[in-house]
Amino acid sequence: MPEVAAPSGATTCADTTDTGPKATPTASDWARLLVKYRQPVPSRSIFELVVTLVPFVAIWAVAWWMLSISTVLAVTLALANAAFLVRLFIIQHDCGHGSLFRDRRLCDWIGRGLGVLTLTPYDVWRKTHAIHHATTGNLDRRGIGDVPTLTVREYREKGWLGRALYCLLRHPVVMFGVVPFYLFFLQHRLPVYLMRSGWRYWLSAMATNAAIGFVLTVIVWLGGWDVLLFVFLPTMLLGAIAGTWFFYVQHQFEETSWEHEDDWNIQEAALQGSSHYDLPGILRWITGNIGVHHVHHLASRIPFYRLGEVVRDHDLLAQSRRITLWESFRCARLHLWDEQRGRLLTFAEARATAC
Repeated sequence: MPEVAAPSGATTCADTTDTGPKATPTASDWARLLVKYRQPVPSRSIFELVVTLVPFVAIWAVAWWMLSISTVLAVTLALANAAFLVRLFIIQHDCGHGSLFRDRRLCDWIGRGLGVLTLTPYDVWRKTHAIHHATTGNLDRRGIGDVPTLTVREYREKGWLGRALYCLLRHPVVMFGVVPFYLFFLQHRLPVYLMRSGWRYWLSAMATNAAIGFVLTVIVWLGGWDVLLFVFLPTMLLGAIAGTWFFYVQHQFEETSWEHEDDWNIQEAALQGSSHYDLPGILRWITGNIGVHHVHHLASRIPFYRLGEVVRDHDLLAQSRRITLWESFRCARLHLWDEQRGRLLTFAEARATAC
């Protein structure tokens, strides 16, 4: 498994001392070091919630009003508001990890409220996301909370129909067009995949559905169907597409890590199998630093607003698994895990290896 290499000139805990050079920190070393960043700052958490929720509601109101002047301007504002929707989802995500406030119950109720706006039943999502964190990079425990990924061998063993369906699923138009709609508008409404996990997840889904239904009814009653079609839907659809893309890039990059159970280690998988999506400043703000995903997986209790602090303090982590915005677009072409090479391949590369 590849190690995190120290960049030239970096001053980190891997520097030389008078007793000789220290070994490159392991994932376990990093996990212990990152504990000091876990404490949330209540005033900062409140501030981040306010500066995200208030503009989101305000822009919605302005877009609603703008419908009486120009549908195009209203839709444009609604699309721009998807940025705040993505950020609200990141805050809901932090609530799920109990990292926004020390009080777990406070986090849970804030998360449930935000779940109505993000179309995401909080307790359902928290359960599946916990599974994702507990199984990421494990080839023997795929299926919940991850992007469907086949190995080259598994793909070749499928019949023509299975291969065709997998190719269709992994096509960018489907993955970033159809899948986001399915996840946020359909799958979240009925969590049949958690049927055996207890009634609380169905209660979460049904309560969220009822609240969403109430909100949509009020919107249509007060503003008509135009508000639903030209304000609500554009925001939700673009937010869902953006959220799906960010989740994809955070684990579906060329040098990610997948191992079978016997060789899998949760901390190594967190560090090696999650990217550092190094985005421009405005996109880092919109996405709540979630691009610092390798750090998040190593220490999920770190509040999102402290993740940037971690990579500023530790250049080794800043350079580890780093992908720029431009480089990330190539990730959409990667589809199959090659167990021999230890990297994701395109379909064309997988075909070439069979020759």
